[in-house]
Amino acid sequence: MENVINLLPDAVANQIAAGEVIQRPASAVKELMENSIDSGAEKIQLIIKDAGKTLIQVIDDGCGMTEQDARMSFERHATSKINTAQDLFALCTKGFRGEALASVCAVAHIEMKTRRAKDELGFHLINEGSKITKQEAITTPVGTSVSVKNLFYNIPARRKFLKSTSVETRHIIDEFQRVALIHPEIAFELINNDTEVYNLPKGNFRQRIVSVFGKSFDEKLVPIEEDTDIVGVAGFFGKPEFAKKTRGEQFFFVNKRFIKNSYLNHAIAQAMDDLLPPKAYPTYFIQLEIDPAEVDINIHPTKTEVKFGDEKSIYAILRAATKRSLNRFKVAPTLDFNQETSFNSYDPEFNGPISEPKVQVDSSFNPFEKPKEAKAKSWSSGNSFKTSSAKGSFDWKNLYEQDKDLKNENFDDLLGDIEFEEEHEQTKLIKEDINKFTFVKQIYKQYIQTFYKGNLIFIDQKRAHERVLYEYFQTALKEQKKTSQQLLFPESISLQAADAELLKSVLPDLQQMGIDINEFGPTDFVVNGLPSDLHELNAKQLIEQLIEQFKLNGDEVKIDKREALTKSMSRNIAIKKGQKLEVEEMSELVNQLFDCESPFINPYGKTTFFNFTLEEISDKLDK
Repeated sequence: MENVINLLPDAVANQIAAGEVIQRPASAVKELMENSIDSGAEKIQLIIKDAGKTLIQVIDDGCGMTEQDARMSFERHATSKINTAQDLFALCTKGFRGEALASVCAVAHIEMKTRRAKDELGFHLINEGSKITKQEAITTPVGTSVSVKNLFYNIPARRKFLKSTSVETRHIIDEFQRVALIHPEIAFELINNDTEVYNLPKGNFRQRIVSVFGKSFDEKLVPIEEDTDIVGVAGFFGKPEFAKKTRGEQFFFVNKRFIKNSYLNHAIAQAMDDLLPPKAYPTYFIQLEIDPAEVDINIHPTKTEVKFGDEKSIYAILRAATKRSLNRFKVAPTLDFNQETSFNSYDPEFNGPISEPKVQVDSSFNPFEKPKEAKAKSWSSGNSFKTSSAKGSFDWKNLYEQDKDLKNENFDDLLGDIEFEEEHEQTKLIKEDINKFTFVKQIYKQYIQTFYKGNLIFIDQKRAHERVLYEYFQTALKEQKKTSQQLLFPESISLQAADAELLKSVLPDLQQMGIDINEFGPTDFVVNGLPSDLHELNAKQLIEQLIEQFKLNGDEVKIDKREALTKSMSRNIAIKKGQKLEVEEMSELVNQLFDCESPFINPYGKTTFFNFTLEEISDKLDK
């Protein structure tokens, strides 16, 4: 029998390893930047072109390497970080597997220039597909420069399945942020297609957060600090009122290494549970300092998943530290027993203005006079009603005239037109005489009540408007209509780098929908116009909400970019629950809803209305 098991060639083994370590350009960025940090660099520069597919270059001023070390760095399992198995339980550096450069050079062309401070000349080396094609001594600054070109050139299938340039750029920015945030003592710079995106000077942790995410974050941050024998906790979390609908700025660092841990995330969310808006996620930037022997970081090639020796204790400490900071900095609401709480939920529009109570005194009252025969008392519910006799029979005609909600000159005519039917089919409620939805009434500033062909219909005003807007924007994209109204004063918007890349990817579609928005810099935009029917909207707020909703749609389901955009637009622009509508607005909305192709559900599959027939109402009352 012939032997069938053979050793894989080094080139093939390296490509297999690259499939685990280098999943996309952002993976190469992470590995190269972590190597620069381990070299003791004080400044690191990242240069990318074409989302890293063409060029990824990392330049640092670290310790540099000798000629032999430079050549050895491309070999598999070659590292200066560990020597024995025991060193795995005392890791304080980033890279230790020795697979980063070996994996990268297996799927790309790498050019390295490096020099130590005590050497007069540096070393230049080119590696193409795990083969060194050039090496020579050169003059170069102290430190190391690594250029990765033509990533996945020899694996067309992997290159084919990369996402769009904007998506891959956002992944690179995410990795850059994770590395830069936890090392504020190092200056970082990011250049994308010859445009400077970040230029982060040295500073402390809070200054680095503000530099990365913008000055507005400074007022949102609440310090958290706790020091125990098990774990040291330090960092910041965002005030609950600034929580977002997407998991955006959530960062855990263990011994200065970014990790993902849903269990610890639950500790933060649980501590702030009563303070967060519905379906919102907290923002946090938290560093955990743990004995390296109590944490295992060698369970995943990307090293973003770790195991703790005593995870339950860390959970309890983190949760308690968060609650302590909430109370210490008066973020949590306090109880005031001297406050009259009944005014907290008082609605002046519904209950009327607050006025000083007046005491009326009957001057003719004689306590010694015998009481007269009791008469039926008049009663009121916002209005006073008279009685026609002592038996309490009411003048119903007078009641009808006094009730403002029922007073309608055409009400009798409207009731005369209603023909009650026994059938209960929603499909028969539309496409026929839609303009007959003239009698409408708003209930709880949330629902619209109307009649049609013997059916009592209740419509969710928010969902109905979402459906109308969704089909409007779908038509605009399909027919390429550009109907925008120019703003009197154009509004400028500044975003963080990742959000700016997301917005750039949908700019043509936004312009097609009537939002006249253009780039005004690497992360700045200017809005010149809005859709003609929506020109009263706040442009900045609309764009920020749109980005958050767009990211949420992308996380929920892999849908078409335009589909996600139209859904996000419809949800953010639609009228909200609790918004008061005039009769004309309600009539217009109802008619537009039943003129849609799919009026029964909103873009997210929620029912827009339900109806009752006379038979159903009678059955309910007879029970």
